Amino acid sequence: MLSIRYLVLGLLCSCLLIMHGTAQAFCGFYVAKADTQLFNTASKVAMARHDNKTVITMANDYQGTPKEFAIVIPVPEVLERDQIHVTEPAIVDHLDAYTTPRLVEYHDDDPCRPPMVLRNRVGAIQKAMPSAPARERSLGVTIEAAYTVGEYDILILSAQESAGLETWLLQNGYRIPEGAQPVLAGYLQKGMKFFVAKVNLKMHRDRGATYLRPLQVAFESDAFMLPIRLGMINASGPQELFIFMLTRSGRVQTANYPVKRIPSNIQIPLYVKNEFGDFYRAMFEEQVRTDQMRSVFLEYAWDMGWCDPCAAGPLSVDELRELGVFWQQPVASTGLKRQARDVFVTRLHLRYTAATFPHDLVFRETDDRKNFQGRYILRHPWKGRIVHCPAAQKYKAGLPQRFENEARQLAQLTGWDIAEIRQKMIANGQSFEPQPGTDDPQWYKKLWRK
Repeated sequence: MLSIRYLVLGLLCSCLLIMHGTAQAFCGFYVAKADTQLFNTASKVAMARHDNKTVITMANDYQGTPKEFAIVIPVPEVLERDQIHVTEPAIVDHLDAYTTPRLVEYHDDDPCRPPMVLRNRVGAIQKAMPSAPARERSLGVTIEAAYTVGEYDILILSAQESAGLETWLLQNGYRIPEGAQPVLAGYLQKGMKFFVAKVNLKMHRDRGATYLRPLQVAFESDAFMLPIRLGMINASGPQELFIFMLTRSGRVQTANYPVKRIPSNIQIPLYVKNEFGDFYRAMFEEQVRTDQMRSVFLEYAWDMGWCDPCAAGPLSVDELRELGVFWQQPVASTGLKRQARDVFVTRLHLRYTAATFPHDLVFRETDDRKNFQGRYILRHPWKGRIVHCPAAQKYKAGLPQRFENEARQLAQLTGWDIAEIRQKMIANGQSFEPQPGTDDPQWYKKLWRK
């Protein structure tokens, strides 16, 4: 069996994934990141949007053989050949790495050293082919267009009613789960067409690759939305979806579901440095549980020109244009790199079921350009020699309570047992006992009574 790392899942998870088998529905010193690979069967969608123009890039993790892969995606119009493209998964990986929640660490300064006045450094940082036509007409299905794009055979279908479309899909080897017909009918009532893709096995073999590339579609529509209902019909459990929005004005949020910011800028115990993936996964699951799987979570919102700290560098202008950021002008072939302008990236993460997210996702772009990121902080105590000073005693005396606060915050965020957290902290050198005194250079003056 061929292992396929990235699969184009058709408005990823936001479309209908149909196979012959079972469907599978993703300041400080930077230390670690929490990318989409932490979550099983996580679908990823990148959307570049300005005015009524949209470019969608679709990729997800899929294990299976190419001949069993097929997707059906509702689209607002009959797409021409030039509106469909394939790209490399590395570009989606880069966007994922750039926006991922991250772990950073600081080291306390000597408490007896006067604090340094730091200047604002932001300025420096910013530096399958058709069946018989007669049979199609009898079912009310019309093949509006047929293309081969990369390793995919693509059809654009229109239909008069959902029963005929469902029959056509079944007759052409697409296994439709029960309950699809009313969902298909809802899209037909809105005048939508259907983008159908299968793998062209010869083209795939000729490429010699072990993965399927992400599919991209570009279109114009006043509706700023992502259809997710079809992808939930045959889902065996909750779906995981990451959406990367590239816009011109500012942060994107869902208009028909609440958006909550993931807990951020929280100080956590030092031992989590070696368990950051487990921490972030548990923390996200606890937020989803508390929220009863009814909200979209904001994990990142930032101007693409810079980052602080950077888990990966900002995307180049060429990469952004590949993802559909059409308002960026191509870079002249001078060998010089140019930073992106007027590109704001929003990373949304949701876990959902048909019951908790019964409607397709509808978005709106805001003018909010305030920066936000999921950011978690390791703060190392001062380990050097401490001479006597008024601040030293206070610093030492405050460490046990600081460690206790970290333990409580971690337990609250993740649902982990606080006793076990405390044990791991002690084993890692974060003691809850009072700290030893300071080194007083005139210690002998306090030794005997005068």
